[in-house]
Formats: sequence, C-alpha cells, structure tokens
Amino acid sequence: MAVKEVLKKMELHFMVVDLGEIEIMETLSLTQLEKLKGELLSSGFELMDDKRAVLIEKIIGVISEMIHYSDDMPKMNYSDYISEKVHHDYTYLSNIFSEVKGITIQQFIIAHKIERAKELLIYDELNLTEIAFRLHYSSVAHLSNQFKKITGLSPTQFKQLKDKKRSPIEEIGNSNNIK
Repeated sequence: MAVKEVLKKMELHFMVVDLGEIEIMETLSLTQLEKLKGELLSSGFELMDDKRAVLIEKIIGVISEMIHYSDDMPKMNYSDYISEKVHHDYTYLSNIFSEVKGITIQQFIIAHKIERAKELLIYDELNLTEIAFRLHYSSVAHLSNQFKKITGLSPTQFKQLKDKKRSPIEEIGNSNNIK
C-alpha cells in the first residue's frame, strides 16, 4: 500500500505485476528515478532495477515460502517448481544464482531445509521421521547426514543443546555459512 502511495504522490501511472514488483507506464528521467528511490527508501523499501538482483530475490522468496511458510512442500522437483514460479528456465536461474550468491540453488535449499529442521526440532512437536517426511528427505539417515554436514551436530545432539543456535532467514545460504 505504501508503494502505491509513493507512486501516486509522484503522479506515476503503474500496474502492480507481482508481489514486490511494479511496472511503471512512464519512462522515468534520471531525476525522477532518484526521487523514486529516495521516496521508497524513506518508506522502508528499496528500488531494485538490476534485473539479476530482482531474479535472485524472487528465487530466494520462492525457496523461503516453499520451505519456511508452507506445510505442504511441492511434490514436483524443486528446479521445476522454482522455474515455474519465477517464469524462467532453471539452468538460466541456476547460473545467475551461483554467480551472484557464490553457492548453488541446491546448496541454498539444503541450508534452508536444515534451518527448518532445526526449528521443527526446537518446537518438539514432530519426531525426526516426521520432519524428514515433511521436508521431503528420502530417509531419516539422509536428513541426519545433511544436518551433521551443515551444523556439525547430529539432530539428536542439536536437540540436547541448551542454547540452540538458529540463523535468521535472511542470513541462511550466505556462502560463508555453508560448509
């Protein structure tokens, strides 16, 4: 709503295309573009006009939604799901993501799945078998192996810790956090 207000205030005509993405009908001058950036920033938003950065943010959003905010993960391959949601060929997305983030989409997904597993272990509502099933692991052993590779602990050891360390969602998948 705040973004619409900024655009109306600047008397710009727009179409909301997607969450976090707008299309302005006018061609903006450099002055208008700088003013728009400033107005959005003062409202707590950032104007991303780099198409690669926009794609990366869309990929991250799809992965976060899929793993952290949905109880029913997609039944199709992650690559097909991401490609469908972002409307681009997966190979293209994968190449851009790796180039910009320094890790593969698959590594990023694994990091998020392990963080979600940590969250579910902390809540203590599901056992490890149920967590593995919910996160689409082929087995508890597969989840446990990835968990140990990422955290250095087995899920059982993690659960026994008094101070359970979790990462903020926006920090998951930074190349320096992946082992």
